Amino acid sequence: MEDQQADQDKRCPSAKDLWRLVLAIIGIVAIVQELRKPPEERTWHGKVAGLVPYDFRKPTVDRFRETYWNPEGPAVSGKAWGVGWAPNLGAAKRLFGG
Repeated sequence: MEDQQADQDKRCPSAKDLWRLVLAIIGIVAIVQELRKPPEERTWHGKVAGLVPYDFRKPTVDRFRETYWNPEGPAVSGKAWGVGWAPNLGAAKRLFGG
């Protein structure tokens, strides 16, 4: 019985695996989107399908601070580097009175 469960676990991807796959596909789409632009118009940050943010520029301390600790910013924003969203802990502190 345990062997059967182990075999099933190997074949069935977890939700985490599927999410990683989705983000990888969106990352590839974002790169293709940038490469289709003329070189002088490539910014390496933006949104895929006007929805999912991406940023492939060299990370900076200021961008990390703006993303993860900006009490004046939104509670969730695009990641400082990569694809998807990131929590803004400064905004969370402001919103929840910490």
